[in-house]
Amino acid sequence: MAVVLVVNSGSSSFKYQLLDVAPDGTGRRLASGLVERIGQPAGAARHTVAFHAAEGEPSIAATEMTHTIEREIPGHSAGFQVMLDAFAEHGPSLDENPPVVIGHRVVHGGARFFEATVISDLVEINIDDLSVLAPLHNPGAVQGIRAARRAFGDIPHVAVFDTAFHQTLPAAAATYAIDRELAEKHRIRRYGFHGTSHEYVSRTVAEHLGRDLRELRQIVFHLGNGASVTAIDGGRSVETSMGLTPLEGLVMGTRSGDLDPAVLLHLQRRAGMSTDALDDLLNKHSGVLGLAGVADMRDLHARREAGDAAAQLAFDVYVHRLRSYAGAYLAQLGGVDVISFTAGIGENDPAVRAGALETLGFAGVRIDAERNAAARRSEIARISADDSEVVVLVVPTDEELEIARQSLRASSHDG
Repeated sequence: MAVVLVVNSGSSSFKYQLLDVAPDGTGRRLASGLVERIGQPAGAARHTVAFHAAEGEPSIAATEMTHTIEREIPGHSAGFQVMLDAFAEHGPSLDENPPVVIGHRVVHGGARFFEATVISDLVEINIDDLSVLAPLHNPGAVQGIRAARRAFGDIPHVAVFDTAFHQTLPAAAATYAIDRELAEKHRIRRYGFHGTSHEYVSRTVAEHLGRDLRELRQIVFHLGNGASVTAIDGGRSVETSMGLTPLEGLVMGTRSGDLDPAVLLHLQRRAGMSTDALDDLLNKHSGVLGLAGVADMRDLHARREAGDAAAQLAFDVYVHRLRSYAGAYLAQLGGVDVISFTAGIGENDPAVRAGALETLGFAGVRIDAERNAAARRSEIARISADDSEVVVLVVPTDEELEIARQSLRASSHDG
């Protein structure tokens, strides 16, 4: 077993998990936490310890205990000290469970990083430089990396990039049809995101079915507040819905997804909206929230059931976009063997799953309504009918475990 600390850092918070990873890639969570309100007058943290069954018994966490901390946290280094203090006071002891590597989630790796990479000073500089492509995400990741390298200076740190899995996109899928020299100068292309989740789910599907990953054509829907869908051929991403940024593609909780670019020009000219105002509109006040006034799919269903026409339209628009992408990716793959749903909505919302695939009977996709309704988030569930030519699964994602796996591989190769 190898202990890995996984860190997902933002500008004013970071999440962490301490994982015990077995040689076969399975793992169990020893602890998790959230440090937030960094740089604000009143900082806060939560530290959850998982207590596991004894050896020889099921390795699922039997119980958990959460501890809360409130104190000023002026910066990320102070936040890491809060985390270290929580481990020392509440366990598990890092002296008894020393991490062999720290894995960092980094949203944007640009075209430079196509796999998990051991962090050196130069790699850190490159991640910071890529902040121009991900100004909301990479700067926070860099702050977390710097704080973590100060706190854990004697062990390797590895960056795992959301974009890396999509480096296999063919040029025809990655290229926008704008002036080529301008695009090259400003690094404008389709990068794709949620790659860690798409990679984890696609490989888990192959293992679950006892199939060779290289033989499978898959469509994976990662549906959370942020949402994307990827066409995966033989374990390689060949098309994905997000592009230069996580804004392109599906309708999301607060993001618009695909939009005629002239809409922005029209709003700029006619409504006098600035670049910052347009950015705020498309990322924070659009999607399901913009259409229905709520971003959470559970709230949307409650409003639909109450007869709210705006909520019904928002659901219809959301599902319509899912179907459009499913059909497009069927064409790109030349057919599909497995369709999977993952993340918060994908794992928990039977209505969305059914709606997304309702019209795909022509492609051999048939959902079993009872299986779909009974699927639970904690385990892989088949929701396709017995006579369905395409297997349809609900697969719980585990991005932290995937980051831990990749971090272990990268650090061992580097050594």
